[in-house]
Amino acid sequence: MALSVQHFLIVCPLVFFAGFVDAVAGGGGLISLPTYMFAGVPVHSAIATNKLSSGMGTAVATCTFAKNGLIPWKQAGFCAVCALIGSAIGANLALIVSDGIFKCIMLVALPLTGIYVIRKKSFAADKVPYAEKKTILISMAIALFIGSYDGFYGPGTSTFLLLLLTALAHMDLFYAGGVTKIINLTTNITSLTVYLLNGKVLIPLGLVAGLFSICGNYLGARYFKEGGSRVVRPLIVAVLAIFFVQLVYELWLK
Repeated sequence: MALSVQHFLIVCPLVFFAGFVDAVAGGGGLISLPTYMFAGVPVHSAIATNKLSSGMGTAVATCTFAKNGLIPWKQAGFCAVCALIGSAIGANLALIVSDGIFKCIMLVALPLTGIYVIRKKSFAADKVPYAEKKTILISMAIALFIGSYDGFYGPGTSTFLLLLLTALAHMDLFYAGGVTKIINLTTNITSLTVYLLNGKVLIPLGLVAGLFSICGNYLGARYFKEGGSRVVRPLIVAVLAIFFVQLVYELWLK
C-alpha cells in the first residue's frame, strides 16, 4: 500500500491521544485502531500497524511504571506467562466460534461494568489486601481469562484487566496498572511478531505513529501516578461507552 502525507496527518494525532488514554485507563485501541481504518488503511494492515505503534507506546508506559516502582515483578512475570497461554487459547477459539456470540455477551457485560465503576467509591481502597500467594493465583487466573479474550476479540483488554485486578485480586490501583502494562506489552510483542512474519505491517507509518504513541503513553503514565482513581474512573466509563456503541454498530448497523 502506498502511503501519503494524509495518512500520517490523520493517524498520528489520534494515536497520541489513544496512547494517553491507554496509559491511564486502558482501551486506547478503541481509538487508535478505527483511526487507521478511517485513514484508509486495509483492515488487516490496520490491525498489524496498530500493534507496532501501540506496542512502542506501551513499552514506554511500562518503563515509566517500572521507574516509579509500580510493577510487582514476581506477580507480573507469572501473569505474563498466563496471558500468553490464554491468548493462544483465544486465537484458536476464534477459529471455531462466531465472534457475534461473544459480542452479544459483551452487550450485557459492558453496562453492568459501567454501573460498577460509577457506583464504586474507590478502586480497592476498601478491600483488605490478600496474602501474596493468593493475590498471585487470582491475578494469574485473570491474566489467563483476559488473555483468552484478547486472543479471541481484544478491544478494551487493559480496561478489563485494571478492573478485575483491583476488584477480584484486591490489588492497589497503581500496582494493578503496572501488572496490566506487563501483560499488555507481552501480548503486543507476540501479536506483532506474527504480523511482521506475514508482511502485514506498514512499518514507516507504524514507526512514526509509534513516536506519537510513546509521547501519549509517557504523559498518560505520569498523569496516572498523580491523579489515581480520580482520573481513571471517568476515562474507564468513556472507554466502556465507546466500546458499547462500537459493538451495537458492528452487530446491527454495519
